[in-house]
Amino acid sequence: MSFIQITRIPSLKTPQAFRDYCGKLGIDLQCEDSIVTGSASPLTKPLKWEGRTIGNSWCVHPMEGWDGTTTGGATEPMRRRWQRFGESGAKLIWGGEAMAVCPEGRANPNQLIINETNQREIAGLRETLIQAHPGKTDDLIIGFQLTHSGRFCRPTDKKRLEPRVAYRHPILDKKFNITSDAQVWTDDEIKRLIDSYIAAAKIAKECGADFVDIKHCHGYLLHEFLGAHTRPGLFGGSLENRTRILRDITAGIRANVPGLGIGVRVSIFDFVPYKPDPVLSQPGKLGPGIPEDYSHCLPYRYGFGVNPQNPVAYDLTEPIQFLKICEQLGITLVNISAGSPYYNPHVSRPAAYPPSDGYQPPEDPLVGCARQINVVKELKRHAPKLILVGTAYTYLQEYLPHVAQYYLRRGHVDSIGIGRVVLSYPRIIVDAIEKGDLERKLICRTFSDCTTAPRNGMISGCYPLDDYYKQKPEAAQVKQVKLTMGKQ
Repeated sequence: MSFIQITRIPSLKTPQAFRDYCGKLGIDLQCEDSIVTGSASPLTKPLKWEGRTIGNSWCVHPMEGWDGTTTGGATEPMRRRWQRFGESGAKLIWGGEAMAVCPEGRANPNQLIINETNQREIAGLRETLIQAHPGKTDDLIIGFQLTHSGRFCRPTDKKRLEPRVAYRHPILDKKFNITSDAQVWTDDEIKRLIDSYIAAAKIAKECGADFVDIKHCHGYLLHEFLGAHTRPGLFGGSLENRTRILRDITAGIRANVPGLGIGVRVSIFDFVPYKPDPVLSQPGKLGPGIPEDYSHCLPYRYGFGVNPQNPVAYDLTEPIQFLKICEQLGITLVNISAGSPYYNPHVSRPAAYPPSDGYQPPEDPLVGCARQINVVKELKRHAPKLILVGTAYTYLQEYLPHVAQYYLRRGHVDSIGIGRVVLSYPRIIVDAIEKGDLERKLICRTFSDCTTAPRNGMISGCYPLDDYYKQKPEAAQVKQVKLTMGKQ
């Protein structure tokens, strides 16, 4: 392994130059020659969902800021973020941000908790979003993301993990301080947690949510249960058992909260955890990512959608079955992600610059984009009736609209999900459609400050490009962390 040379996207001056570079990388990542404006744009195509219309074909992913109250309520920077979600013009808002179904399930002490105490403030966040949305809102679909952080719980102290896990993991346990079987959920505890999801769904509907996302991504608890091959009992082993939580939550919502839609955001495949290459790491400079040693745990039975013989490759056999299970449950809205930002961020969020707890890219980030985009293309072929939201578009930068148009036009994806870029440039798709051009100074360049900040106990935001965060005292702290870690 060595440091790779990345050609920055802004240096690729034409769509043909972008295609040529993708060809040089040996990846299949297509783009159209120009940005299509007006109603001719594939991004303006409406979608039909459960008898309703989703007014266009792009979606805002959930993004939290580690900036709620310690009782899980809303704050001014949170309301500003939801306002920007509304300004995006997207007609599908996937969650706003992750909402913990119980206080101990928070990933940080300032995460939203969806309970009766916070119900009024959460409903206010939704109203803020709606008021900021341009145009009509009867075709605007808003979901709330329900979560338990599992292995990554930090409910009382930003620097102290209080993890609860689905199973013992031969690599991650050491990394995230799992030392006892007492930290593994019992079947009875899971049954009570399922009740918490159902109660949260009831509150979500009362707040005006159109659907809830039963979050199964990024290494959080329900995603981890999808990989619980080695767990005994009702919730481990067979795929039927590993999806029992989803099926029981779904049944409970259908019975107790009629009329509420259900979606799933899922890491549809995973890789083994990565670490900085210790040979190339230096004081103040991380090495490129390499897989943790997995030779002692083959066949690899500690993830979902991962090749058990070669766990740095995916296997879509079970993911395709998972989508069929969703369809059988009447869940037709599925948001496709991959991996975990905690232990293989290049898989989950392709970026040119790593977060402070990450590693230098082990591949050109466009390789990671192509991986996720083409997986969605393959899944769409197997699940044509589902509405599939695609991920990994932010790193495309200037060419996000060109690539999105290509895959939407051919039916390889139904909705283009955008995440980090909304923090700095909420109207990126609106500008593409209305102007045929983008404000380049606002485009996210994947500096990863929005991840580095919370990894170091600060609120998350776009410190390089958003004046609101540039002026905060945390901006200097983030800069110092990056200098210490050799990120600039």
